[in-house]
Amino acid sequence: MKEVLTITREMVLPWIMKKHYAHRIPSISFAYGLYLDGDIIGVVTYGTPASSTLLSGVCGAEYSKNVIELNRLVIEENSPKNCASFLVGRSLRQLPKPKIVVSYADTGQGHVGYVYQACNFIYTGLSSKFKDPVIKGYEHQHHATYAHGMTNADLKKKYGKLLYFKERKRKHRYIYFVGCKELIEKLNYGIKSYPKGISKRYDSGGKVGKQQRFDL
Repeated sequence: MKEVLTITREMVLPWIMKKHYAHRIPSISFAYGLYLDGDIIGVVTYGTPASSTLLSGVCGAEYSKNVIELNRLVIEENSPKNCASFLVGRSLRQLPKPKIVVSYADTGQGHVGYVYQACNFIYTGLSSKFKDPVIKGYEHQHHATYAHGMTNADLKKKYGKLLYFKERKRKHRYIYFVGCKELIEKLNYGIKSYPKGISKRYDSGGKVGKQQRFDL
């Protein structure tokens, strides 16, 4: 039997650090686990978007407090078909209302966003072109590690010639309205047809020990 339940931050962290390609912990406000016959086989988390401009950019500053991001989705390799969409769909129903959920499918990882399409998210096109700061010798680290709260001028002053900029891979942006479908009229992004293409599945190879059902 499959079911989706709220889980603790401690339960979700091994999935993010060991099995998600980013290996970084995002803001986590809500976390849910997909249970199959009593054992967790996948997790999904929601939190405050890293981009402050996104909060007001979706439907305006008036509704910025309603915006959250589906920022991690991890499913055990070789899980039954449609487990990812089942997890996302059931977790959306359990979020407090109203919420405007934003999620991205990373083209740099070969993702199209078929899970979000199956859950009837609205597709609003690709994210804007952007260049991220990179420090020579630290290419393996995410720029947020060393650039948090710093302007490009601050980085230039601190790192000098070691600083350069690399174009960020654009992402497919999806949006879902939970308990506030009337806000679609406030959406600042144009609604577009779903993208198609070959979607790459990934598993970073990390192992997460068995986590049995734990009712909060």
